[in-house]
Amino acid sequence: MNSRFVLALVLSWAALLPGLVSADTVWLDDLNLAAATQGYGEPKKNLSVSDQPLAIGGKKFERGFGTHADGLLKINLDGAAQKFSVSVGVDDDVKGNAEASIEFIVVGDGKQLWRSGTMRAGDAAKVCEVDLSGVKLLKLQVTDAGDGMSWDHADWADAKFETAGGKISATGGEEKPAPVAPYILTPAAPATPRINGANVFGVRPGSPFLFTIPATGERPMKFSAKNLPSGLKLDAKTGRITGALKTKGEFTVTLRAKNSLGTAEKKFRIVCGDQIALTPPMGWNSWNCFAGAVSADRVKRAANALVKSGLVNHGWTYINVDDFWENHRNSKDKTLQGPFRDTNGFIVPNVRFPDMKGLADYVHGLGLKIGLYSSPGPWTCGGCAASWQHEQQDAQTYAKWGFDYLKYDWCSYGEVASGGNPDAKDIPLWGKTATNDAGAIYPYTVMGKFLREQKRDIVFSLCQYGMADVWKWGGSVNGNCWRTTGDIVDTWKSMSGIGFRQDKAAPFAKPGNWNDPDMLIVGEVGWGRTHPTRLTTDEQYTHISLWCLLASPLLIGCDMEKFDDFTLNLLSNDEVLAVDQDELGREATCVITAGDVRIYERPLADGSQAVGFFNLGAKPVELQFGEFAKLGLVGKQTVRDLWRQKNVATVDVAKDALPLTIPGHGVVLYKFTTAK
Repeated sequence: MNSRFVLALVLSWAALLPGLVSADTVWLDDLNLAAATQGYGEPKKNLSVSDQPLAIGGKKFERGFGTHADGLLKINLDGAAQKFSVSVGVDDDVKGNAEASIEFIVVGDGKQLWRSGTMRAGDAAKVCEVDLSGVKLLKLQVTDAGDGMSWDHADWADAKFETAGGKISATGGEEKPAPVAPYILTPAAPATPRINGANVFGVRPGSPFLFTIPATGERPMKFSAKNLPSGLKLDAKTGRITGALKTKGEFTVTLRAKNSLGTAEKKFRIVCGDQIALTPPMGWNSWNCFAGAVSADRVKRAANALVKSGLVNHGWTYINVDDFWENHRNSKDKTLQGPFRDTNGFIVPNVRFPDMKGLADYVHGLGLKIGLYSSPGPWTCGGCAASWQHEQQDAQTYAKWGFDYLKYDWCSYGEVASGGNPDAKDIPLWGKTATNDAGAIYPYTVMGKFLREQKRDIVFSLCQYGMADVWKWGGSVNGNCWRTTGDIVDTWKSMSGIGFRQDKAAPFAKPGNWNDPDMLIVGEVGWGRTHPTRLTTDEQYTHISLWCLLASPLLIGCDMEKFDDFTLNLLSNDEVLAVDQDELGREATCVITAGDVRIYERPLADGSQAVGFFNLGAKPVELQFGEFAKLGLVGKQTVRDLWRQKNVATVDVAKDALPLTIPGHGVVLYKFTTAK
């Protein structure tokens, strides 16, 4: 056949069938996936969010986008695409986890084009094909299907666009406020003495007592205490109170701090009884910066940094070791290889932690407390040895080493609770009892009992992501705090999505029982490879303000050896921290919603009220606030800006309005006190 004739024939076909002949394929994984936002981890090209080959319902895929609920990726099409096709589902790397549930949604120019319905671990992939003719902006959404984002590993597999040429690009997942340079609101602490921190401290009879008086001001400083009960002693130089109380009782002590510029006093209640953690724990946890690379040396350095930075003088107390202090089941890292337990069944730390008691003694020697991590299942979340069938031995070991805090993470207990472990005999199993609650509660009942039997106060932190409404029963298993949500990451979507959904748990917060919306994500974070938090300046003010209003445990997640002035300032405002540590123990709730504005109110022990005016929108909001009755305020009120630590107005709630300017994704945090 003549070549010129063939060319003419092809050209004629091209003119008649432009969509067939000139269409190009653009793979989703070739776009900038880093623009996506998601509730946990990092966007992955051709891998699941946990770096495994893509697999859904037993079928493997070579190409695609691994992400996590809640997730969003925006794609600029500008009308260039004709069709989008994809196979979606929960990645097989979480197979067996009943908590994993996801819904995939495809939206074009604001119109829903396709949704998957709820998909669970093990489900076969669902195929989506949508017509994109004329669509300019496509949104690929992953939701948690309404039950929290735990284990929600989502795959957009074999995802591709058919185009007629033109450019396709990925863009940011969330609308962000205009960039604002960090600005510091909190005034520097005065050189004169000031005693900070909680006004109350709980201890059980016979337990070792350790409390470091948190005081700012020029050093050297001399400490004293009036009416200190028998059995306790105070080191006048360090301000550390140690010893033990033999019997139950309540003691009101006057703490004093004196330097060359003056003297400060504070009334302080010591309650010796059945309850500890009478205010939310404050400290640091290793996971959000070191993750699986934690070591005893890094823990010691973190403890030193907490003291050197001065945060110890603002009430920060705990240094908590998260996962990977134990040996691992199959790691190639030699520092994680070794026996899980000795011949008597007691847990064996890995070589990174050669002397656990020595580590605890070191931290205690700085006036701080120390925490540890385990799981009720056979393995921790990271695959290290956990406490299944060794609960009593582990509780005894933690007390013997001298640890003061245990984070107990559900993880592999899901296999036990689903009946997948043949050694799970005669215990309530998830899904095999009259209610699922029994299976969720059982492992925490076991460890809670054994911790309580130790002659040491160990704060018991239940980490099971809010399953079975843990806030309703956590205190009954000797728990002191409990996660109400999945893991947090340093995005606005993650932080705000968690923080502004806590109202249902709020009625159950009280001294010794705290709802925990997860750790703080300010400073240098990164889960093994650190970076400055992705939260904007105002989002960080929102984060700290909201967590304090929520009476949340405050656990710093960043590398404390890399503090900048802004982060340190965020964490050292004593008036803001006093809201979190208020002895009344009431959690704030949202009392007013107006457009993008959410107003949270928390009653305080002195009769005043802390109020957070939050702007969930990306643009600043100005308003004249006058709905004081909804906050329960009457008469004349003195209004104090807690971040700036100054009074800003006196208002007559019957006739005045309070002008407010709330930054995009920002907050105004005020305290209202009846005017004298």
